[in-house]
Amino acid sequence: MERLEAALAKARQMRQAAMDVSGERAEPAAKVSAAPRADADWASLPEFRLDAERAQRFRITALTGGKDAGPYDMLRARTLRQMKEKNWTRLAITSPEAGCGKTTISMNLAFSLARQKELRVMLVDLDLRRPALHKALGQSVKSSFWEVLERSAPFEDSARRFGNNLLVAMNNGPARHPAELLQSTRTIEVLQEIETRWKPDIVIFDMSPLLASDDNLAFLGNVDCALLITAAESTTMPNIDISEKELASLTNVLGVGLNTCRYADETAGYNYGTY
Repeated sequence: MERLEAALAKARQMRQAAMDVSGERAEPAAKVSAAPRADADWASLPEFRLDAERAQRFRITALTGGKDAGPYDMLRARTLRQMKEKNWTRLAITSPEAGCGKTTISMNLAFSLARQKELRVMLVDLDLRRPALHKALGQSVKSSFWEVLERSAPFEDSARRFGNNLLVAMNNGPARHPAELLQSTRTIEVLQEIETRWKPDIVIFDMSPLLASDDNLAFLGNVDCALLITAAESTTMPNIDISEKELASLTNVLGVGLNTCRYADETAGYNYGTY
């Protein structure tokens, strides 16, 4: 209990210190230009594409609009509304335990947001114990993002561009000491430097499961809000309750999402499957 309280206090202090150093958080998502803003830095990054087979295999359905993208487009609308109202830019997506589909949600939300061309979106793999974005997207980067946080590699070596307004920062494998790395003030400094240079409107962090390690305790105090993803018929109510309370003690809870849910709602115009 003492360890938990100490970690929570440290996370709050780090978040406050980061805000004090910058004087002001990153430009809020509500302040965006009317035209695409793919500047030289963004355009210089290697671009990747997703073929239909890989998208289907990894349940990436938000690349284009339509019925299959509907659930994620609704999540996009609700997320944008709440974040704009609060001038929030950093969103973490986590789950109580592994297997809830948080990475699938993170990717689809990022692709859905990126279809709004006036937004610049950054998706960052911060599940440093079991990174998955590079596998799902079929990418191999020159350096892992955790090496960027260690200042042993530039951000450009960990990132790939999809279209003109989505950057994905990935890892090739797990970090050596993830909890210590995420607790470091250096990590907060590096993230601020990245936001200052690349100027994303929204940053989505794909985090590790809450109940699997103390990695989230070390970092979540530095985001504006978080989504908790649960799995239907798998995540228990006690684990949801514990996770929601823990998440609320670290940051603002944007909502709790139910994933891997099978039901049909023809009256709403969508036929939900398994995601």
